Amino acid sequence: MEADFLLQKENFQFTEFDFLIRMLVTVGIGFVLGLEREFSQYSEKEKNFAGLRTFTIVALLGFLTAYFGIALSYWIFIAGFLGVVAIVAISYWVTSNRGDIGSTTEFAVIFTFLLGSLVLVGNINISLALTVVMLVLLSLKVRLRTMIGQLTQNEVYAFVRFVVFALLILPFLPNQYYGPYDVINPRDVGWIIVLVSGIGFVGYILMKFLGTDRGILLTSILGGLVSSTFVTFTFSKKSKETPELSKNYAVGIFAAATIMVIRVFLLVYIFNKSMLVALTIPLFIIFLTALGVALFFYKSQFGKPRTIDKIVLGDPLNIKNAVFFGVFYMGILLLVSYANQTYGTKGIYISSAISALTDIDAIAISVSKLAETTLNLLIAQNAILLAVLSNTVVKIGITVFMGSKALKKYVLIGYGFIFIAGVIGFVILNVF
Repeated sequence: MEADFLLQKENFQFTEFDFLIRMLVTVGIGFVLGLEREFSQYSEKEKNFAGLRTFTIVALLGFLTAYFGIALSYWIFIAGFLGVVAIVAISYWVTSNRGDIGSTTEFAVIFTFLLGSLVLVGNINISLALTVVMLVLLSLKVRLRTMIGQLTQNEVYAFVRFVVFALLILPFLPNQYYGPYDVINPRDVGWIIVLVSGIGFVGYILMKFLGTDRGILLTSILGGLVSSTFVTFTFSKKSKETPELSKNYAVGIFAAATIMVIRVFLLVYIFNKSMLVALTIPLFIIFLTALGVALFFYKSQFGKPRTIDKIVLGDPLNIKNAVFFGVFYMGILLLVSYANQTYGTKGIYISSAISALTDIDAIAISVSKLAETTLNLLIAQNAILLAVLSNTVVKIGITVFMGSKALKKYVLIGYGFIFIAGVIGFVILNVF
């Protein structure tokens, strides 16, 4: 039985049931946004021209004008949009004459109209995501003002420098390969610099507003999704600036290492599931050890005197350190290329060990793709574990050369256990 379409065009159609569901979603969007504005009006003792009912009606207006625009003429939607803009403009003119120059509610009304039209055309997930973002921005008004008021000129300047490099310089770097073996890509190197400096900057901001415990831990988790080596490098440099936080930085480094194991597991799962049959137990042993070390150092922080409020967080954005790591990354690429060209497939272990000097994503993806085709399955599995062990040694070296005395001790103990777990996993893979 064919469905009865309420509206059917060449590239667009929906039934009465679709119309009803989308209408209910639109009402829900208008309701929650209006509820937030209504609550803000009472809690902050402000008088907004639009509340719960107005937002709901505006969302439905956007929904209906979009429907009539598709069914009859797009001028109907344009007229509806201009009508809402005109009403909002008049309201803003009236309130601004009374001395209230805030325009958040007015823009929220226009945004709600557009959300209603988005739901009508079937972009429900996008509309709901935008609604959540809108709710967060509206509800964080006081907190955002407080946070902005606590920023220093140096912190704002650091943010501007980061944005300039990430948005105005990075996109224009050549996306071509140069140098020996054609492996140096300026865009990739620039991206590495952005990641390293970004992890440091995000960590600085999170520590400033969430406290050192939660700030460092959250930064390490987010950074570990990108590169645990970057986190180790950044936190080791930071520990020299604030030695009092060495144990906090150690927790962050071990948390990032835990995330790294999960990342390796997922990469192998994506590119070659068959490798996990034998790799699951070794990776699980390493994961449990890293998690246990992180939890041990995290819990050992409690019950001790805290001097967090007096701690100077250091430089919010250290571009020099990030550039140094970018140069180091280029050197590693050249070493890996040399090993591959000199030893071929026989040098896969050498390549794994060398490439792990930065991180193990590239080698994990490469050997997973090559396994059971041009590379023996056991060799590929050993290459991944070797990369994990090599990366562990590298991170120990980074901490020893760049970290504070206390951080060196913590990392040698923690990563010592993780390294032993990796060796045990390696033995299990090759013996049993």
